[in-house]
Amino acid sequence: MLSRTADHLFWMSRYTERAENTARMLNVLYETSLLPQSASTSEAGWQGVLSISELVPAYTALHGEITQHGVLDFMVKDENNSSSIIACVKAARENARAVRGTLSTEVWETLNQTWLESTRLIREGAFDRDPGEFFEWVKFRSNLSRGVSLGTMLQDEASHFLGMGTFLERADNTARLMDVKFHAVERDFFGAASARDQEYDFYHWSAILRSVSGFEVYRKVYRDVIKPERVAELLMLREDMPRSLHHCVSEVMGSLRHVGTSPNDETLRHAGKLRADLRYGRIDEILANGLHAYLTQFLDRVSQLGAHISREFLIP
Repeated sequence: MLSRTADHLFWMSRYTERAENTARMLNVLYETSLLPQSASTSEAGWQGVLSISELVPAYTALHGEITQHGVLDFMVKDENNSSSIIACVKAARENARAVRGTLSTEVWETLNQTWLESTRLIREGAFDRDPGEFFEWVKFRSNLSRGVSLGTMLQDEASHFLGMGTFLERADNTARLMDVKFHAVERDFFGAASARDQEYDFYHWSAILRSVSGFEVYRKVYRDVIKPERVAELLMLREDMPRSLHHCVSEVMGSLRHVGTSPNDETLRHAGKLRADLRYGRIDEILANGLHAYLTQFLDRVSQLGAHISREFLIP
């Protein structure tokens, strides 16, 4: 496969996944904002969304004070923000158009229609009337795109580059989400908590789980009250959790094997080391050494893995 084609497929899937992840975070935060809370708590929540994507400086340069309305506009409708939903949908569509002949007709039509419909919904004010419904629509279109790709495309190199982009983006997002949200709780989450703290914690941890469709999964796996250390374990070390770090890195490694990477290749070696750390890691050891330090290192290693993939496969 031409490196140019692989590059378009890789970034098409990354932008589609990024649009969905942004919609997930904004939807949970929007629903949480409807609960009684102080102005400072609300502002911290919206600032957290910007922090996950490292967009606080870019936002403040344009809008100044962090407000719900400002963040929603910036993260949904601003085409100059490369991480906004509309910008990601457009970029996914443009990458798909560049490799139209490699995709099935259904995949192209799905991505093209998503772009046309998203611009129409924003132009006609559907997002402003009901942000929650718009976010659910974005999630549905992303899931539809993945399903159509799996159901209509030949499972060859093209499909593996699509999978590589999807799961690399998902791993990055899950790690960023955890890093920001776990530090939103100022008190030590292993310490004693008042009844009010416990009530706040329930909504805080359940919001994190719902943003990755993990609330029902948590109940099924642990059958217990929501505990932060178990939330961390579920989102990091459980390979059977579709949005966990372990699952995402395993999928990336599987795709690398299918595109002809030799066992001694540096890219595969880097992915294998990262997967081994997640496969044999223990959550108590990770928390004892510091969750923030671990996630920061993980993000660096995922970035390096992306750079290895780019150098080996995507750069002409």
